[in-house]
Amino acid sequence: MTIPGQGTRREKPLHWVGSAKKDYQEFPSEVQSDMGYALGLAQLGAKHPHAKPWKSEGPGVLEIVEDHRGDTYRAVYTVRFAGAVYVLHAFQKKSKSGIKTPQEDVKLIAQRLKRAQQDDESRGSS
Repeated sequence: MTIPGQGTRREKPLHWVGSAKKDYQEFPSEVQSDMGYALGLAQLGAKHPHAKPWKSEGPGVLEIVEDHRGDTYRAVYTVRFAGAVYVLHAFQKKSKSGIKTPQEDVKLIAQRLKRAQQDDESRGSS
């Protein structure tokens, strides 16, 4: 695929960690479409304009947030590894108290990032 101003890029495979794919597939189709486009850009080495850093895990971990009919959906992924893009977590934000992400989701993302790193190392692609 050619990205304007960036030439041809080789697409990285997309790997799903834990239940991320199953959870993502439960999102409304419009949300899946928008997030899928953002993930596709990540596979090509580009960044969707709405993708923002996931501050808890440092560089190379991003989230895409989509609002749909009053609900908020999130997908957290990493581009940290040379061999693939890993989707770490997909979830519907249910917190009723402010914008803070529930601690259980933060911990799950940290655990899945470690699993993604182990997977990447076992594939020998770093």
